[in-house]
Amino acid sequence: MKGIHLLFDQSGIKNKISPGQYKKLQLKLILLRELYYNAPMTIHDLTQAIKMSTPTITRAVDELMEEGWVIDHGIGESTGGRPPWMCGLNPSSWYMIGIDLERAYIKMAVFDMHNQPVKEIHELNEGLDDTEDVIGFIASKVNELLTAYNINKKKVLGIGLSLPGLIDIRTGLSYTYLNSGKPPADLLSQKTGLPVFIEQDTRAMAWGEQAFGLARDHQNVLCLNVGSGIGLSLILNGKIFKGHSGYAGEFGHIQLVPNGRLCHCGKVGCIETVASGKVMIARAREEINSGTDSMMQELVQHNLKKINLKTLLKAAEMNDQYAVNLFSDAGDALGKGISTLIHLFDPELIIIGGEMSKASDILIPPIERNLNIYAISRIRRDARIVSSELGDNAKLLGTLAMTMHNIFYEPQENGIQNR
Repeated sequence: MKGIHLLFDQSGIKNKISPGQYKKLQLKLILLRELYYNAPMTIHDLTQAIKMSTPTITRAVDELMEEGWVIDHGIGESTGGRPPWMCGLNPSSWYMIGIDLERAYIKMAVFDMHNQPVKEIHELNEGLDDTEDVIGFIASKVNELLTAYNINKKKVLGIGLSLPGLIDIRTGLSYTYLNSGKPPADLLSQKTGLPVFIEQDTRAMAWGEQAFGLARDHQNVLCLNVGSGIGLSLILNGKIFKGHSGYAGEFGHIQLVPNGRLCHCGKVGCIETVASGKVMIARAREEINSGTDSMMQELVQHNLKKINLKTLLKAAEMNDQYAVNLFSDAGDALGKGISTLIHLFDPELIIIGGEMSKASDILIPPIERNLNIYAISRIRRDARIVSSELGDNAKLLGTLAMTMHNIFYEPQENGIQNR
């Protein structure tokens, strides 16, 4: 298992120890996995989950406590007998770094083993569109954070990186951004000296929603990432679906308007050409410049080039009718597209996430209205539409869940990530 090397020894441990010792490390890895996902737990809970004897589990947990991995979580509630002792992961035993790299910004933070940021989540006004050596920039910021927090790099399990665009899961190559012919994860790993695990940004959102958000305990969920672009990630039968090459979920590039606007993908009339934040910004600049009244003029001090998605969201929050209409029009287009998804996947839950989810009170009503028009009612009525409670932090948190999944589980080859 990859996790044994990352957690216990980074130098070919399998070739240096006996099969019995390796089996012991495998048990410890499984215990850490159970505690990461389900802590706090009792010894009885662990024996039931792993199907091994109480003495074997107790010895392994005692060793993990001596090694600093596991700590005492006190006494649990009694179910009739002696109150059980609880244990869980030591939050400062190891750390992870989550990075959400987008076109206009970078979010990053150092997290402990309880998935809590060590200090805060940092949002940097740098991104793919305006930073020449963004990998080098990120590597320098990683080193700065670790130094500022006084964290030894040897205690960092790895970096989870969220990146938009097309990423081939077989090669790790990105074909939209950072298309240098080398996997971006490898480039960042070389510059930081840390393992790096990469995921497409909308699928990172699904990891976050499944581990920490509204998709938890649901089997069939559509996660829509609505921001400057529009993406979709699928949770099917409780598992995240990637497709054969890792390209599943390009919802934003389904044609909605025949003979419509040219999309950056090279096709015409894509959903992104009528409902994405990027198009809404361009439309706002053009129409306000042509005389349309909007509070956005004051918000950007009449410099229309400064209009961005945050400007639109702020104006909508202030009940600016023009901004409200822009989000409502986007909701209409999204609703038409989502009706097709409902017919294809019969989901129980549809989560609207991404930066535009902050305007969900405006977006969701036209989505629901259009679903009532275009979707078969018997299929549509079982699909509940909600706004993400994680908001635009879902992708960042998803990098943690994805990283730990890569450490605790063997990689899958069929496009579906098992849990």
